[in-house]
Formats: sequence, structure tokens, C-alpha cells
Amino acid sequence: MTTTKSKVLVVGGTGYMGRRIVKASLAAGHPTYVLQRPAPEIGLDIDKLQLLLSFKKQGANLVEGSFSDFRSLVDAIKLVDVVICTMSGTHIRSHNILLQLKLVEAIKEAGNIKRFLPSEFGMDVARMGNALEPGRTTFDDKMKVRKAIEDAKIPFTYVCGMSFAAYQAGNLCQMQTLLPPKDRVLMYGNGDSKVIVMDEDDIATLVGKKLERVSLSKQDFLASIKGMDYANQVGAGHYYAMYYEGCLTNFEIGEEGEEASKLYPEVKCTRMDEFMKIYA
Repeated sequence: MTTTKSKVLVVGGTGYMGRRIVKASLAAGHPTYVLQRPAPEIGLDIDKLQLLLSFKKQGANLVEGSFSDFRSLVDAIKLVDVVICTMSGTHIRSHNILLQLKLVEAIKEAGNIKRFLPSEFGMDVARMGNALEPGRTTFDDKMKVRKAIEDAKIPFTYVCGMSFAAYQAGNLCQMQTLLPPKDRVLMYGNGDSKVIVMDEDDIATLVGKKLERVSLSKQDFLASIKGMDYANQVGAGHYYAMYYEGCLTNFEIGEEGEEASKLYPEVKCTRMDEFMKIYA
């Protein structure tokens, strides 16, 4: 018996997550469409254009559409069964939310979508009601998108609970750097929040010496972020939620969700010691 593959449209396919979603969709054999902005909007961004053309070479279909042209969005959506939005989280505030709300309206207008995955891929925003400002603003904005999806009765999947290794593991969870420290590592609180599991001895072998571990209390952490600019305060709020409140694991999934490794047992996850070897 042959199984018909869903036709997938990726919105934001040239972004950090988007390009990975496109690759995975193609690898899984889905007819994959990538929303491409029309020529005037792409401008002279040669890197983005070449990435789009590389998708086409791999078998993806480039479909032209613009958020400034509602009908073009609807027409693109009518070509597929599933829409995955991967617009960058760095643009979540206001502009991104308006675009996602417009996308929800286009999906509702098209009326054919069997599944919509909005731009989530992080903490479960429904559980972040007590998050620190200004980081909480991003969660509140995402909840507006969720409400619009559910009010429109669009079938959806929210992908939650991920902390990207490139941002949170390679730097040993240190803020404002992407590389592992060479002298000392800050531990948030007592370091027992279940977010990223790593063996300190394995990590130490990568830098050739034992790192000094310095515990940073909740009070000292909050004091340290007061002088940061807005963008870094948003990131710091996420760190606080993850490493002091353990927001990624301090709950039971329950009936409203499924744990990814149970849904996809065939997927081989990268072990932390394997991931860290790229920094050796």
C-alpha cells in the first residue's frame, strides 16, 4: 500500500529554522513548496536568492507570494496540504505577529489546509504567563497567534520545548557568546534545572583544562540584566525561565501534547558529547 505524501509549504524557508525544515521535508519525500517573495521585495539579497535556487535544485518548488499581496498568499496556500511558518524569532515583536496573523487569515480564506505549524519551536508559550518582561512580550504575542488559529478552527500543531543547541549548548549556556568559555563557567542557581544534560568532565577535555564553575544566584542574575539593551533583556528573560524556573521540563505533557521521541522513535538524536566535538 502506498502512502500519499502531504504537500508542504514552508514560509520563511531561508531562515535559521526554515532551511532545516525545507531540507527535512524534502528528505521525507514530501512535495515541498517554499514561499518566495517577488523580485522587488527580494532586492539584491544574493545569498537568499542562491539559497532559494539551491532548494529548487534539490527538488523544492518555489512559489511566489507576498504578505503585501493577500491573494498571492491564498493562491500559494491552495497548492498544498500543510503550511509550516518558520519566520525568525528575532522578529517576533509586532511585525512578525502581524505577518503571522495575516497568514492565518489566508489559510482560513483558502480553506484547504489539513495542518498548520506556526512559528513556535521554543518554550510552550501557554505556560509562560509569569515570565519576566520584556521577554514575556514575545510569549504574549505568540498567544495572539494561537488564539487566531484556534478561533479560525484551523487544524494545528504547536512544536514546543526546544532549546537550540547552537545557542544553548556550544557556549555551555553562557549569555552573550556562542563559543564555550575557556576559564570559568557560570551556573545559574544550583544548576539542577533539567534543560541541557552534559558531562562536565567531557566538556573540560575539549578546552584542555578544568573550568572554574561559578554559581550565579537568582538575585545576582536579575541584577546583572538591568543594564542590558532591550534585545538582550528578552534573551535574559528566556534564560531565567529555563535555568531558574526549569520551564522546559517542570510539567507533565498530559493529554494535550505528545513527546517527540515517542512520536518519532526512528530519529537518532545527537548526544551532547558528540555535538561538543565541533568546538574542540
